[in-house]
Amino acid sequence: MPAAALMLQGTGSDVGKSLLVAGLARVLTRRGLRVLPFKPQNMSNNAAVTEDGGEIGRAQALQARACGAAPRIAMNPVLLKPQAETGAQLIVEGRVAGTVSAAAYQAMKAVLLPRVVACFARLADEADLVLVEGAGSAAEINLRPGDIANMGFATAARVPVVLVGDIDRGGVIAALVGTHALLAPDERALLRGYIVNKFRGDVRLFRDALDVIEARTGLAALGIVPWFTAARDLPAEDGMALARRDTPRARAGALRIVVPRLPRISNFDDLDPLAAELGIALMLIEPGRPLPDCDLVLLPGSKATRADLAALRAEGWDIDVIAHARKGGAVLGVCGGYQMLGRSIADPDGIEGAPGESPGLGLLAIDTVLTGEKILRAARGIEIATGAAVSGYEMHLGRSAGPGAERPMLRLERGPDGAVSADGRIAGCHLHGLFGGDDFRRAFLARLGGAGDPALAWDARIEATLDALAAHLEAALDIDRLVEIAHAR
Repeated sequence: MPAAALMLQGTGSDVGKSLLVAGLARVLTRRGLRVLPFKPQNMSNNAAVTEDGGEIGRAQALQARACGAAPRIAMNPVLLKPQAETGAQLIVEGRVAGTVSAAAYQAMKAVLLPRVVACFARLADEADLVLVEGAGSAAEINLRPGDIANMGFATAARVPVVLVGDIDRGGVIAALVGTHALLAPDERALLRGYIVNKFRGDVRLFRDALDVIEARTGLAALGIVPWFTAARDLPAEDGMALARRDTPRARAGALRIVVPRLPRISNFDDLDPLAAELGIALMLIEPGRPLPDCDLVLLPGSKATRADLAALRAEGWDIDVIAHARKGGAVLGVCGGYQMLGRSIADPDGIEGAPGESPGLGLLAIDTVLTGEKILRAARGIEIATGAAVSGYEMHLGRSAGPGAERPMLRLERGPDGAVSADGRIAGCHLHGLFGGDDFRRAFLARLGGAGDPALAWDARIEATLDALAAHLEAALDIDRLVEIAHAR
């Protein structure tokens, strides 16, 4: 008998599939089931390092956490990390497989499908139930030949599907009915119902719509999920979430931290613990605006460091950062942002774009060379200045060295990392996840003249939010029916 499995596919991108899978994973794990998450194909620059030494989408790492399981490469066998408008780095089973154009990747999908199905089968052998997340829209019929993300996978693995529509963006009736209409008959046969997500207001006003959707599709509603405000505390899957992040007005006495919104920003959940601090105004600055006066400029990670450095210069932000530093302001760079603070970044083999070398901002005496071997590892250690514990992960191609590295920012178990200027105001390192450490975050903010919230325990907040999400879904969804559907595969 095949393992139980259920796939959530969306009527579009950003309809909330990732959070629904995470919440359902916590619900079903609490019920005593061995649950594992799976996403055949993801496209995101927000990634996580796995226990078995690869990388997967950040959303699948969060879903694994919701299950109480360690993240593994089988949970997201194909990951596309956009580097340009028409190209992306291709990660297959946790490792870099090259850079592909959209057209080249379309031709590769038929070859990747057996590997995707094999990863799913490995998880199914270990689980009572596998929760599968689709990607984008199930109705992208122009991409259907060779599809591995939605109905192509569901058909190959014979996994029942529940559609998810986002009522907050409007047009959810048309989205659900239209998606059903565009699917092929054998694909429609896999549909078992639908979920309306992100509902605000009086649900009684939507009751008549349920009859319309069922009459047009034959599908029954499996739940209407109200808006879940606390979702902001959980790592987002991709950069679409950044467009919804409000730029706060700096409160009197609040520390102001400015982050330039780079085109290829990656691993931006590094910012989440700072955004949760009550005494912080975290300002994400969109292109077209100068960097305002602040206490700290934070340069985030980047999927294409030289290209983002060029974009930073095109915006004039390099002038703003250097002027801020000359006035005695603090600057911190994380991973790609750290590399930008150095004297140069060289990409002799064209790993992230055209071969060449770019001058850095010159605020740290380091030079970076991008190499083909990608460093992927969990890491822990201390910040040297305070002795505060740090933990997180490294995910980068570049090797950075120079006189500045003789004053490292961190001492990790593997050795020193990063660099700090002689006066201590400019610093950087490769470690993602720094600010999730409560002791480090408080010590860092104190050094800037602020104070971290003593009640904010970041890991505990993530766990509490997953628990709250589970309770939210328990109240909104027909969980028993969803489990029945998964077992009737």
